[in-house]
Amino acid sequence: MEPVTHFLTGAVLARAGFNRKAAYATLAMTLAAETPDLDTLWAAGGPVAALEHHRGITHTFIGLPFEGLVVIGAVWLVHRWRVRRAAAKAAPAAVPLDPTDQPVARPLTAAPVRWGLLYGFVLIALLSHLLLDWTNNYGLRPFFPFDRHWYAGSIVFIFEPVLFVVLLAALIAPALFGLIGGEVGVRKPAFRGRGWAIFALAAMVALWGWREVEHATAVQLASTAAYGPGAAGAETGAEVLRVTASPYPGNPYRWHTVAETPGFYQVATVDSLHSTIATDPEQDIFYKPPATPAMLAAEKSWLGEVYLDWSSWPLVAEIGPAAPIDEAPGAPDWTEVSFRDLRFMYDTSMIQGRNNPPLSATVYVDAHHQVARMQLGKRVQK
Repeated sequence: MEPVTHFLTGAVLARAGFNRKAAYATLAMTLAAETPDLDTLWAAGGPVAALEHHRGITHTFIGLPFEGLVVIGAVWLVHRWRVRRAAAKAAPAAVPLDPTDQPVARPLTAAPVRWGLLYGFVLIALLSHLLLDWTNNYGLRPFFPFDRHWYAGSIVFIFEPVLFVVLLAALIAPALFGLIGGEVGVRKPAFRGRGWAIFALAAMVALWGWREVEHATAVQLASTAAYGPGAAGAETGAEVLRVTASPYPGNPYRWHTVAETPGFYQVATVDSLHSTIATDPEQDIFYKPPATPAMLAAEKSWLGEVYLDWSSWPLVAEIGPAAPIDEAPGAPDWTEVSFRDLRFMYDTSMIQGRNNPPLSATVYVDAHHQVARMQLGKRVQK
């Protein structure tokens, strides 16, 4: 999921009652809910390194305990700073003018400071990140390095408007009602918003359950459809080997499906509410290209190995002789090999994935079948 939803989830989890048990729970759980995305730091090594480590060790069960220590360390530093700041403010004047004019000592935190308990809460927030990332179709490898398999629920788009609004409302509503209560003289509670937070978490689970049911329906419909040229209106078509369904944002009844047959892939749009499949037997077919020396060389490149290790629905194709547009005039022509993932080749209100699918890559191979250039999207691996 995108970062804001992770942050909101961590804050809502804390508001559900954890913030009453240990000080700094809201801060720690909000930070922890997004901490696994520290893998973006590998982008400094180039786009291939970024792809190789995206949702890598920081998104595994073996990595979470160490990430939890990092979060606890950061929160401990905040605590020490607050303690010293409070001590400096409470320091008495050199010559007190009025002995009765002493500052009233107030607790530094509303909840007790319990570092061990807080570490457990941080681990829960870290697990929420893995769970949210599992729900979309990119997937993750939580058991790595013992199990290299990618797991993906494929039930929620990377940005789900309904989920975003519910989580945001759970955090904003208590503050709004608090302002109203303040106007009428209601005493401000130390903790508020627990009911809203529990409702938001329950709504999240209900949304996942709803989408899981519709996802299964979409897969079933796509598995029994007829595919191939001339299959429109036919009862049978090419043998279907496997099917996947990817979500659209906001609409739980609309799905992008990909069906693999022995000779081609066919994409379609499924309406699980009305049990209909929309596909063009001519335009929505991607034939499996025969392997060429250039393709084999590209697949053995660093980018090729990383891409094929991640992508469960890759489409590798030799485009032909080409020179990158940013190369100097007169540069030798190379053979261009494209890498695309069929799960992302569809258009939504947020991405135009059919003609320019996200997470596409290109490898250029020279006349000696040596890798001359690798790039992910428009970013070139140096």
